[in-house]
Amino acid sequence: MLSIMPNIEDKTRPKISGLSRRAHIMRSLTCIVPLTILSLLVLTAIFAPWLAPHDPIKVSMTERRLPPVFMEGGSTKYILGTDHLGRDVLSRAIYGARISLSVSLLVIAITASVGTILGIAAGYIGGRTEAFLMRFTDISMSFPPLVLAMLLSVILGPGYITVVLALSVLGWAPYARLIRGEALRIRNSDFVSQARVSGASPMRIMIKHIFPNVINPLIIVMTMAVGFMILAEAGLSFLGIGIPPPDPSWGSMVADGRGDIDRAWWITTFPGILIGMVVMSGNFFGDWLRDKMDPRLRQL
Repeated sequence: MLSIMPNIEDKTRPKISGLSRRAHIMRSLTCIVPLTILSLLVLTAIFAPWLAPHDPIKVSMTERRLPPVFMEGGSTKYILGTDHLGRDVLSRAIYGARISLSVSLLVIAITASVGTILGIAAGYIGGRTEAFLMRFTDISMSFPPLVLAMLLSVILGPGYITVVLALSVLGWAPYARLIRGEALRIRNSDFVSQARVSGASPMRIMIKHIFPNVINPLIIVMTMAVGFMILAEAGLSFLGIGIPPPDPSWGSMVADGRGDIDRAWWITTFPGILIGMVVMSGNFFGDWLRDKMDPRLRQL
């Protein structure tokens, strides 16, 4: 009897096919690789003064357009080369990560907070409040953000505050629409009805009962917005209405090198690669997080 037990267990044990194993590996990579890249971005931004080999705004006209170390004429002193003013591309990229990350996180914190408050209020209260807030949201989503950014840059001048305001004034609308839909679904739930019958105020119901149940989709959207906000900041800086020189920004670095793309391609290419990596990492990690946190999409 003992000798046949392993055979019985082998027959009853579910076998994982090669396709399932590859799918499992791919799902793991969509979490590990993006999370690693985003973590490195955070660490780079925090420790930028210690990681940057040179002053990012120091000009050296005798060392302009030096190629990267792996090209002929390159030097280990400037691993990624120098720009048209002799500034170290690697140091500027490292400090640019600090600016891009700080803008992204600040804008996401502002827009997510405002959108969540308005979305919960519209979804739970309903009636004229919901109609007014949703029409205001529709107007905000239809207004071109680039036009607003240009208007603010004329009024306030290009700068850090201008970028944050330009991305925050209209950025709350997608959050409000999403959270409003979740609040509509939750407000008729049994636990909300029980809290209403027990005498809980609308404010208490929205804070204690509805908000905890919209955190999952909120976190997913916030995660996926990191790459978009970095791309938006880079776009504004590229157009000259974002972070002003000499402060390094990935978008401004791309703009600085567009006139020298034929003879000094590294000035534009390296910050462009960083922007692409961060945007894709945020999207992939957000997709993975959605699959894990949404019960309707969770893989067993």
